[in-house]
Amino acid sequence: TRPQPGADRLAAVLRGHGLTVLVAPLMRVIAVAHDEAALAAARGLVFTSAHAIAAAGPGLGRPAICVGPATAEAARRAGFDVTSGPGDAAGMMPMLADLGPGWLHVRGAEVAAELPLPGIVVYRQQALALSQAARALVQGTAPVILPLFSPRAAALAGAAVTDSRAPLWIAPISAAAAAAWDDAAPPGAASRRSVAPDPDATGVRRAIEELLGTQSRGAG
Repeated sequence: TRPQPGADRLAAVLRGHGLTVLVAPLMRVIAVAHDEAALAAARGLVFTSAHAIAAAGPGLGRPAICVGPATAEAARRAGFDVTSGPGDAAGMMPMLADLGPGWLHVRGAEVAAELPLPGIVVYRQQALALSQAARALVQGTAPVILPLFSPRAAALAGAAVTDSRAPLWIAPISAAAAAAWDDAAPPGAASRRSVAPDPDATGVRRAIEELLGTQSRGAG
């Protein structure tokens, strides 16, 4: 369900653990026109998604605060001087309290939480219909695991499986994503759920392992 390129990365990891994986993103990331000069002139940038980093231009040692480790690693590769947050917007709020003027939140049009600083939208996430192959899976009899990487993804997934027959096991990245699923999906649509212990890709993988009853021992 995850947008690319994260969908393929997650699929590769899960296949390495012996799972059968169907890549069926529910969103597509699309760049939008934005004020490049304002980004270049900013004192520092805040990233809550790795999708925004490419639009920010070369890092050139500029300071950046990132929501979590995966976004931080992408920003470092782009040349930013990175401070990493704990993985979710709520957890990074204290890091933003005393930034002062000149900082910008480089963001998508759809965000899970508004931050207390000016933002520049550099991409949007276009909703996609459930693919024919994915629809066939949820109409089958075998359990289907749905990793849910954001509240919006969870809402789209919940709305897409209203007529499913397969047992659905969900792995939401956060409690907010789990709540979004509950708001969109039919009551009881998920026969199993495990919320990620940490709000990142590794946390979602561990939630999937918990669903399978195969929690890895020391796997990175």
